[in-house]
Amino acid sequence: MQLAVILAVAYLVGAIPSGVVLTRLAGAGDVRQSGSGNIGATNVYRVAGKRLGVLTLVADMLKGLLPLLALKLWGGFSDQYLAFVAVALFVGHCYPVYLGFKGGKGVATALGIYLVLSASSVGVAVVVFAGVLWRWRYVSLASMCAAAIIPFMVYFFESSVPLLCATLVIASGVIYRHSSNIQRLRDGSETKFKG
Repeated sequence: MQLAVILAVAYLVGAIPSGVVLTRLAGAGDVRQSGSGNIGATNVYRVAGKRLGVLTLVADMLKGLLPLLALKLWGGFSDQYLAFVAVALFVGHCYPVYLGFKGGKGVATALGIYLVLSASSVGVAVVVFAGVLWRWRYVSLASMCAAAIIPFMVYFFESSVPLLCATLVIASGVIYRHSSNIQRLRDGSETKFKG
């Protein structure tokens, strides 16, 4: 029963649509009606400016980081328990009940989750992300490359099968949520990062 309640709360926290809330509070309208229509930091950055884009990134990251960190600091929870909560947070962001289950791509929320599960793995992924972004200027490609490497790094640093499984699910989810970006990368119409 305790796990079911915590998973439900984790999902609802993960489902908070930071980009939509922040752009509306700032009077920038509904981010879903502009740009790519995505609620994540990249689209908020393009539609509403750098400040709101960064705030959205931080808010989405904290949704993944704070609940999981609280459980970890609370103590007594196994890796399997943390893995379930991590996936619930991620699913909440990608399929939020508040927006008819149409959410973001999960990159920032996954980052927050990974920082708690294996900060060392994030260090490697950040280098991969920065390198791909610098070379090709596509945030989507950089995000997918970083997501792809994370599960292997988590297993390397943490040697935990439950955390490996959770990060495989999350990484697969990040890449799946980028399906439209993959198609645009193939046909050469993906927008390059100009920041």
